Amino acid sequence: MPMDPSQWIDVVEDKFKYKLDHFVIPGHYSEDVESILIPHGLIMDRIAKLAQIITSEYDNERVVVCCVLKGGHQFFSDLVNYMKKALNKQGKTLPMTLDFVRVKSYENDKSSGQVHISMTDKELQELKGKNLLLVEDIIDTGKTMQKLLETLSKYELKSVKVASLLVKKTPLSCGYIPDYVGFAVPDLFVVGYCLDYNDIFRDLDHICAISDVGKSKYAV
Repeated sequence: MPMDPSQWIDVVEDKFKYKLDHFVIPGHYSEDVESILIPHGLIMDRIAKLAQIITSEYDNERVVVCCVLKGGHQFFSDLVNYMKKALNKQGKTLPMTLDFVRVKSYENDKSSGQVHISMTDKELQELKGKNLLLVEDIIDTGKTMQKLLETLSKYELKSVKVASLLVKKTPLSCGYIPDYVGFAVPDLFVVGYCLDYNDIFRDLDHICAISDVGKSKYAV
C-alpha cells in the first residue's frame, strides 16, 4: 500500500530561514528575496528520494509523466532524470512517456479563482486507460489541482497521481494533499527553482521567500 504522505513530508519550519549571504544568489535579486528556505542541494537530495518512492509503486506498465508548466519544469526535469535510474515493483526500470500541460490561476501573488488548462479535449481523450503522474511545483490552497483532477476524471484514466515539490501550510487550504510531496513550507510566497512571481525568479536555484521590494518591483 502507498504510504500516507503526511508520514514522509519534510516540513520547513518558519524559523529555518537561511541568510542570503550564506549562499550564492544572483546579484540582481539581492533586495528581492528575504531569505533562503530550501537550498538547492537539499532540494536535489529530496527529489532523488521521491523518485525512488514513486517508481517503486508502479509495475511494468508505461506511465505518462506530465509536467504542469511553467513552475513545475525544473522539478519535472530533475525528477524524471532520477526516475530513469530507479526501479519499479518488479525491480525493473519504469517505461515513461513525457507530456506537458499549462494550468494558470495566479495574478501577482493571489489566486484568481479561475483555472485555465492548455490541453484540448482531443489531447485529454488520448489519456484514456493510461497511468498519469502529474508533476507540480507547489500546492497552495489546493483548489487549482482539485479542479484539474475533476476535469481529468471525465476521461477514464487508469490511474492519476500527483507529485508536488511543495505544499504550503496555509489556512486557506481546501485540505487537498498530493500523493507525493517534497516539502511543506510556511505560508509565504516562495520563488526560485523555477517557481516564479510574474515569470521572474525562475533563474534562482534556491527556494526563497520573496520580499516586499520584490513584490512591488515585479508586480503587473
